Amino acid sequence: MENKPNHIIIQNFTTESGVLYPVLNLSYQSFGPELNSAPVVLVNHALTGNSQVIGSAGWWNDLIGENKTIDTNKYSILAFNVPGNGFDGTIVENYLDFNARDVAKLFIEGVKQLKIQQLYAVIGGSVGGGIAWEMIALEPKLALHLIPIATDWKSTDWLIANCFLQEQILKNSSNPIEDARIHAMLCYRTPESFKMKFDRTINEELAIFNIESWLLHHGKKLQKRFQLASYKMMNQLLKTIDVTRNSDSFEVFASKIEAIIHIIGINSDLFFTAKENKETYQELKKHNVNVSYNEIESIHGHDAFLIEYEQLNNLLAPVF
Repeated sequence: MENKPNHIIIQNFTTESGVLYPVLNLSYQSFGPELNSAPVVLVNHALTGNSQVIGSAGWWNDLIGENKTIDTNKYSILAFNVPGNGFDGTIVENYLDFNARDVAKLFIEGVKQLKIQQLYAVIGGSVGGGIAWEMIALEPKLALHLIPIATDWKSTDWLIANCFLQEQILKNSSNPIEDARIHAMLCYRTPESFKMKFDRTINEELAIFNIESWLLHHGKKLQKRFQLASYKMMNQLLKTIDVTRNSDSFEVFASKIEAIIHIIGINSDLFFTAKENKETYQELKKHNVNVSYNEIESIHGHDAFLIEYEQLNNLLAPVF
């Protein structure tokens, strides 16, 4: 069922910023039936994720797999690695050359080279969902269903501000990955989530608060498996989501959409707020787009799309 990473060579790719890359490596994994023998679901990974969607190290095993909500007996699963995410050994040092739309273009090219005529669905959480929005903006007929989770079609000022702080930490800290991850966890979770989990308890062994030891643990854990250049690259993409960048207005974008859109927000998300998601839903409804909005209720904030699997499964079951 699981395939090892495969590679597509993209030649003469020019980024939105005008930089020519003669060769780019786009790696991917597929799961379930052989590609083009069943409906294909493209899964876009989040900031520290990769193409290993399911399996022993899979990050979405609770949602995807045999007899799961997205059933690998019925659907072929395709997942690309964002070039530079490091999972396939590829690093992009000049991360400012790229924005979210560039990655969307690369993924679309990958779909075409795999001779997939149309995706059944493209789904992604956080930055992966933002890239999915960009893909539909570029290719309105690309997928029957667009499922953006804990994300939106644009990065807000609040999100850009936090990405700016992340970049400053990544550039200036003596422990960049660990320190940036500690800050990021404060955005991925909520005060209520921390209170429920820790409630001011002490780690007696370390003589610090348990919240502090937990944050240190997450920083060290990411340091072991993630590279600095990869973090900078993914943070840059998160900051640059915008389907209207250098192009049509949102109204024109909406008028071109052919996919059925299933927006899933999180009531406590501090990054991509439920309010922003609802506004997007209302705007799309104005333009007669086939769109629905559903919400995960959780105290855990942005990370709820990786925690509240029962709710997410229930919301996605009608699509699959």
